[in-house]
Amino acid sequence: MTEIARIMTTSSRPLVVALAYDGLCTFEFGVAVEIFGLPRPELGNLWYRFAVAAVDEGELRATGGIRIVADGGYELLAEADTIVIPGWRGVEAAVPEALSEALRAASQRGCRILSICSGVFVLAAAGLLAGRKATTHWRYTDQLRQRFPAINVVEDVLYVGEQHILTSAGSAAGIDLCLHVVREDFGTEVANSVARRLVVQPHRDGNQTQQLNRPVARSRESQRLGELFDWLHSQLAHPHTLESLAQRTGMSPRTLLRRFHETTGMTPARWILAERLKLAQHALTTTRLKMEEIARQTGFGSAGSLRHHFYQHNGISPQGWRKKFTHSAE
Repeated sequence: MTEIARIMTTSSRPLVVALAYDGLCTFEFGVAVEIFGLPRPELGNLWYRFAVAAVDEGELRATGGIRIVADGGYELLAEADTIVIPGWRGVEAAVPEALSEALRAASQRGCRILSICSGVFVLAAAGLLAGRKATTHWRYTDQLRQRFPAINVVEDVLYVGEQHILTSAGSAAGIDLCLHVVREDFGTEVANSVARRLVVQPHRDGNQTQQLNRPVARSRESQRLGELFDWLHSQLAHPHTLESLAQRTGMSPRTLLRRFHETTGMTPARWILAERLKLAQHALTTTRLKMEEIARQTGFGSAGSLRHHFYQHNGISPQGWRKKFTHSAE
């Protein structure tokens, strides 16, 4: 049974509620709509239910001259399984106490709440981030730390979450966080399907840096790097060193390391590890191969090494991942 088929027979329809406010951040709101609000015919009628809750009374204006008509108000937050805070009208802008109370009540009953970019200031004002890790756009991290010293502000990551409270960096990082939520709810296959429709990378780790230095590469180097990525994807089961990769590209190890980091934000070793883990995730959810065989095919060498890196990266064992995202019965 495929992952999608399993979901169609076992899942209910969780309700996602996105906040709308006067001065709404259009892109961040659009991310929530695009990922949670669009119908997914391949999942039948089991995809998320989606609603928009108005924070303010009267007309709601969004960036770009758009006017928003909401489905309801704070009462929707009491029904939500997930609440999305798509930015905020200003990092110094006051947060209505009624909104803070509604968010605290939702959190207390276990509702998952995620913020995109400046939306973290709403969570902070509601007192939901004290003693927790949180992130935001790199432009706002100093302000967040100064205004809310009880928060453990994590700089230069795409998203971070503890328990049911999750925060993301700048606008596009909201896509990564929302795809992470889809992956948690519906599994890797479904999250990858959504990513394909969005034409975005299916999985960027939350710890990936926000700021990538991407100068225009020399045309020959750019071509050689592209060929190297293609080759590595077909050779993940084999060992690689910086020296062997440099030799293959015709660059010095130092030049390759610099160009590789400029392009991916990672060292070759970290990139290869991340790709091997993605391959292992796919094998765990689409095959019944034993751990030793998956470890061999993905370049980890042994089941012990696979388990170590898998748990360190995902916070769950390979067997736990397999049970969570595949049908447990034959």
